[in-house]
Amino acid sequence: MSSKTPLPTPERTAIGGSLEIPRMVSGLWQLAGGHDDHVDFEVATEAMDSLISAGLGCFDMADHYGDAELIIGEHHKRSKLNINAFTKWCPAENGINSFKNAEKAVDLALSRMGQKEIDLMQYHAWDYTDDTYIHNLDHLQTLQKQGKIKHIGLTNTDAAHLELLIDSGFTIATNQVSCSVIDRRAVRGRLSSACTQHGVKILAYGTLLGGYLSEKWLGEPEPKDLEALNWSLRKYLRFIKAAGGWAAYQGVLEALSVVAKEHNTPIAAVATRYVLDLPAVGAVIVGSRLSKESDKYTASNLAAFGFKLTDENLALIAKAQESLVDIPGDCGDEYRRVPYLTATGDLSHHLEKSEQDIKIEKTVSEGTRIEFSSGSKWEPIAGYCRAVRIGNTIRVSGTTANSPIASTPALGGKSARSQTVAVLDIIAHAIKRLGGSLSDVVRTRIMIQNPEDCEEVSRAHGWAFECVGVRPANTLIVAGLIGSEYLVEIEVEAEIGSGKVLRI
Repeated sequence: MSSKTPLPTPERTAIGGSLEIPRMVSGLWQLAGGHDDHVDFEVATEAMDSLISAGLGCFDMADHYGDAELIIGEHHKRSKLNINAFTKWCPAENGINSFKNAEKAVDLALSRMGQKEIDLMQYHAWDYTDDTYIHNLDHLQTLQKQGKIKHIGLTNTDAAHLELLIDSGFTIATNQVSCSVIDRRAVRGRLSSACTQHGVKILAYGTLLGGYLSEKWLGEPEPKDLEALNWSLRKYLRFIKAAGGWAAYQGVLEALSVVAKEHNTPIAAVATRYVLDLPAVGAVIVGSRLSKESDKYTASNLAAFGFKLTDENLALIAKAQESLVDIPGDCGDEYRRVPYLTATGDLSHHLEKSEQDIKIEKTVSEGTRIEFSSGSKWEPIAGYCRAVRIGNTIRVSGTTANSPIASTPALGGKSARSQTVAVLDIIAHAIKRLGGSLSDVVRTRIMIQNPEDCEEVSRAHGWAFECVGVRPANTLIVAGLIGSEYLVEIEVEAEIGSGKVLRI
């Protein structure tokens, strides 16, 4: 593209039904570290003005993206140009679920960003079995009503839990997930259709695989020295390997190159256009370091808005994609189960044995019965507990989708499928507290209120156990459950260490 050619104008979309943004968002993850050791605030704010002038006035960051939020605040002081600023709250797994803690996090973001209202606060839940995320999202809704947050979004949330939250009464504007010509989980799974159904816009990141989808890597050998790569390249090399390996990726890159030459545009523009055209995608997030060199990438980024992919183009790309394999699981699973497709390749800081784990192991070795209580008011009244472990056997009481918050009587609302997801999360939490995991389950008993819910409940049950790679023995019956709001009740038995499977 000639430097004299006017730059294409970025398309625009609305999130949450009211907030209009460009369909290309500048992502500031690269300010978190692993790319540059120092960020010059003056240079960064000038780079922002250049992007804004090109129609790219929306920026995405998080509470842990280094100085990103502070740079937004500095921009407000130095420039009169208007922007949209999205941030994220990714709290540690510490069990703190108070409103005060949520308010503190939001107020800190507002202070750092120099704003009275956050356009989009996106929440990341590390562990669905810990209901802290339900409490925190409830608190964010309260803060939204107070005028501190305009819209609430999610990050790296799978289809099942997106639907669970929506069915529980939460209003979700966006879901930020990895999506590219290589990572096709959003469209090959249920997430895209779920987002379309509920009016949730996907904010797609990783569309260029950290730079791998460019001319620079066409025909190049696979890098062997991970330490020589920045965080983005390390992370997305893991995606390439999970999607079928370097040869399969090179085949797709070659197809993108052919299409790019046809349209006289960069490979990156073709890869971006491909994602922009996917169902439910509201915008793509393109990484920016906000440096003196940032402006040189603007033209190639905007090129994605200067052409359309033909049916022949899409057929060529689809043919090359036949050599890929599906990345395991749903969107966001890379942060919760193997394979961990992160810059470090693991989540060791989230998986260390706690003092409680060590205590349980010692207690079990002594032959002591261990009882886990969930805190339900009925447990002391009726004389039962959520789960009991004796030796390597764990038995979990009949469990319903009891909500931890007052705003909804049952998690999942009137959806039997979402209630089943919630129930299995509660059960998984109990088993986890007793030293096991859902993969140790050998027996489930399901009781449903309405016969017509059989298929949806069964699908949710099948999905949950497919995620952990086991198929327990199962019984499903129709029963008169106590509480008209509860559509499903499940009890399970687990044997610690039984997750290794031979199917015959």
